[in-house]
Amino acid sequence: MPLMHLVVLAVVQGITEFLPISSSAHLALVPHVTGWQDQGQTLDIAVHVGTLVAVLAWAWRDIWRMLSGIARALGGRRNDGADLAYYVIVASIPVVLAGLGLKLADATDIFRNLEVIGWATVGFGLLLWGADAVGMTIRRLDHMSTGSAILIGLIQVTALIPGASRSGVTMTAGRLLGFERAEAARFSLLLGIPAIAGAGVLEGMDLWQSGNLALGIDAAIAAGLAFVSALLAIALMMSWLRRASFLPFVLYRLALGGLILWWVYA
Repeated sequence: MPLMHLVVLAVVQGITEFLPISSSAHLALVPHVTGWQDQGQTLDIAVHVGTLVAVLAWAWRDIWRMLSGIARALGGRRNDGADLAYYVIVASIPVVLAGLGLKLADATDIFRNLEVIGWATVGFGLLLWGADAVGMTIRRLDHMSTGSAILIGLIQVTALIPGASRSGVTMTAGRLLGFERAEAARFSLLLGIPAIAGAGVLEGMDLWQSGNLALGIDAAIAAGLAFVSALLAIALMMSWLRRASFLPFVLYRLALGGLILWWVYA
């Protein structure tokens, strides 16, 4: 595959995976703008691995806190780390079940067209703006509850609509529940670990069944570029959200969604 093709796909995936701007919307535009063919499952898995390693690297303190907390909880000592792991698991269950249901029903592509992506990019962008405008900023992850985790998890199911953005809908839910912007984004990033890992496993199963297991230098380059771009995007987003609002992301979504809809209807 041409190097430029690899660079564009990996960087687009890496940057947009964790920002509330919809990676599916961007990836849907790439072949229409460039005329490139689909990159195939091998590269899909490679960029997923790259972004997964990026969020693991960024969130290593929270991951260590959860793992050590689980170990202490197994010894009968309840602690904040185990509670956080519990909330991540609870919030991940709905989207895992919904994703498996779509996979078994062979309906994963039911909404994958530019018109749906365009409207979802605009609509869920407006929802993010509304939630950010009305949501209080009084809660941190230490204030998470089972009810809040379930609600965020249920809302995360809407991310199966291409253009909605998994990061975007979970941050929207967090802001509606009154979590600080950076804390809503932090929980969204933690939820991205099981979500991306699950998606990678499903794609890996398809690849295994197809018998096409060849991995080469292209996949390694794609994974590396996705890792670097995702880690940089996470760092910049978290720095921004500690001092400002989601408005730039909302405006970008409106512009992107408008471009997609213009492409569809024009």
